[in-house]
Amino acid sequence: MKFCVLGSGSKGNCTLIESGTTRLLIDAGFSGKEISRRLALINRSPEDLDAILITHEHGDHISGVGILSRRCNLPVYANPATHRAAETRIKKLHQYWEFETGTGFVLNDLDIHPFRISHDTADPVGFLISDGVNSVASCTDTGKITTLIRQRLRQCNALILESNYDPVMLHTGPYPMHIKQRVRSNQGHLANNDAATFLVELCTAKVQHVVLAHLSETNNHPDLVTDLIRRELALCNPRFSLELACQDRPSRFITVGESNNEQEEREGEKMIPDCIVEPG
Repeated sequence: MKFCVLGSGSKGNCTLIESGTTRLLIDAGFSGKEISRRLALINRSPEDLDAILITHEHGDHISGVGILSRRCNLPVYANPATHRAAETRIKKLHQYWEFETGTGFVLNDLDIHPFRISHDTADPVGFLISDGVNSVASCTDTGKITTLIRQRLRQCNALILESNYDPVMLHTGPYPMHIKQRVRSNQGHLANNDAATFLVELCTAKVQHVVLAHLSETNNHPDLVTDLIRRELALCNPRFSLELACQDRPSRFITVGESNNEQEEREGEKMIPDCIVEPG
């Protein structure tokens, strides 16, 4: 399996996952034109895709869903509540397939398990996606790490995890109080310290790669995340590599099942050269 975060943040979120002959997007939160441009940067095109999975109906996750589905004849997978909430924005789709949150389904070469997360939308989900050997999980836009989320994410080999805000920056920042309360609520977004605490737990799991995503441009900074993670993981000797997804460009392609050193040797220079933590 391979995956690449095409971009992540409040202006748009989109991730490419591929295995065998199957290529899909988790969310399409940029314009169709911008997603096409970012796919071209990693030598892919919308015509290569097989489907789009939707996590929830916020605009930074669905802006390009409708246009990509219609132009490229792509089926879109969402649970019923999310589809109803997104319908007026995504409009007519080439094809729509429903799934039930908590019930797995098969898409070509991939087994997909949607699991419930904690966000202020109709029925938000993360995804655990497996090719039968390796698996990738995506868990962003959650206000807390629940027992269910812990169970799902400890099963994966690679993880895309939200680290949205620094509590001090949020508290002193420009957002009005009701937005601050929403962000830090259990149905808002995940704080850096909560993401770091969970990463310490994952040091005993089978996770090989972690990409921290959905960093707020207003209430967070890469240096804050980096420094905090280094402190928290200093005594844990993690086995996983760790890096940050960006809002304005794709991350590097990550091949699940390969070590970080093997990937660097095969791929040459990384698109994002500064991993925070090297595998122990």
